[in-house]
Amino acid sequence: QVQVVESGGGLVQPGGSLRLSCAASGVSRTVDAMSWFRQSPGKERELVAFLMFDNNAANVQDPVKGRFTIARDNAENTVYLQMDNLKTDDTAVYYCTATLGVRAYWGQGTQVTVSS
Repeated sequence: QVQVVESGGGLVQPGGSLRLSCAASGVSRTVDAMSWFRQSPGKERELVAFLMFDNNAANVQDPVKGRFTIARDNAENTVYLQMDNLKTDDTAVYYCTATLGVRAYWGQGTQVTVSS
C-alpha cells in the first residue's frame, strides 16, 4: 500500500525559511513524479511545484517562483520543498503527492503558518 508522508511544517516569521520533506513508501519502483499543493482557508487547493523523476525536470508556479525550490532528496522516492523569503500569503496546509502512472497518492498535509 502506497503511503505519502509530509514533514517539516511549522510557524515562521515573514522573511524566514522552512524546508518540507515528503516520502512515498510501499512503492515497488521509482515514482513518475512528486508534487506539492497547498490550500489556505477559504481558497481552492493550488499546485505549488512538481518534479518529474525521469529527467529531474522541475516546475515552480508563479506565486512562489524565485522563493521556493523543489528537488529530490537522497532517499528513494523523496522530495523536499525549500521555502525561502516566506510571506503571510504562504500560510496554508501543504500537501505532497506521488504519481505512479495515472494515479496520484496524497499525503495528509502539513501546516505552514507565516506570522509575526
